[in-house]
Amino acid sequence: QVQLVESGGGLVQAGGSLRLSCAASGRTFKWYAMGWFRQAPGKEREFVARISCGGANTYYADSVKGRFTISRDNAKNTVYLQMNSLKPEDTAVYYCAADTQCIATMFARDYDYWGQGTQVTVSS
Repeated sequence: QVQLVESGGGLVQAGGSLRLSCAASGRTFKWYAMGWFRQAPGKEREFVARISCGGANTYYADSVKGRFTISRDNAKNTVYLQMNSLKPEDTAVYYCAADTQCIATMFARDYDYWGQGTQVTVSS
């Protein structure tokens, strides 16, 4: 069983920055691909970014490319999402997810464990 706990959400003005963190339990974190997803009110959950097990490969949704950066610290069992130049349309609950098969896709169905989510609100 893997537990994921997100933190770092909050209210920020457009153009501002936030850094989300996701702490994972267990000693096999380095073998998990990790992803960030988000869900806005009335919308389906959507892919934001993912990072491979070793951290060498990353991939982003077009909507956040160039503004968001995903990274991981395997020594701390933590994955991060640095969000810059935030826009009102980035407002959503952000979830981190773990893929224990180390496949690192952009599809929510491929992830085995999910955090509880953290709210990000960007005001205009």
